[in-house]
Amino acid sequence: MKLVLATRNAHKRRELSRLMPEYELEELGDAIALPPEEGETFEENALAKARAVTLATGRPAIGEDSGIEAAALGGAPGVRSARYASTAGANSSDEENLAKLRREAPVDSGLRYVCALAYADSGSGVEHLFLGYCTGRLAGEERGERGFGYDPVFVPDEGPDERTFAELSDAEKDAISHRGNAARALAEWLAASSELPAGEAARSG
Repeated sequence: MKLVLATRNAHKRRELSRLMPEYELEELGDAIALPPEEGETFEENALAKARAVTLATGRPAIGEDSGIEAAALGGAPGVRSARYASTAGANSSDEENLAKLRREAPVDSGLRYVCALAYADSGSGVEHLFLGYCTGRLAGEERGERGFGYDPVFVPDEGPDERTFAELSDAEKDAISHRGNAARALAEWLAASSELPAGEAARSG
């Protein structure tokens, strides 16, 4: 099954392709515009992307929005994770965002990664949302060369040891990550929906 992936983030494309090997995730063409991330929730942003892309292509699309929430900061940066250090609303670099989080949140304080995946098909009218979470805590220093975003300071509660996401192998991270949990839920739903009669599948969203 082919799905258009509504993201231009190469890291997210690689992770989702790895997490959903049974599906062909097509890259977004340059001519297709993604809506700005103006929603108040991850779900709103993910669904807006999926809707825009399925309307533009006429094919089923997957939208994604994700970020990190710090308990000590009342859930910030949340939906502003990619532009946390920016004052102009544009995306900041990973280094800038990490530095700000480390300045504002205490070491060992609670963190939670959140991922929202939205499926939308303009042909059938089906839409469905999936959420994945991974809890952890803030490391005292940045560690590891893998991953992206806030991974170098995120020590997962379900991790095999005290390594950060950026120190885990792909397989170790995928097994417990927020994106892994959301992608598995989406894949299970797609598999179940494909086994239903056409009318039933259309109503399931």
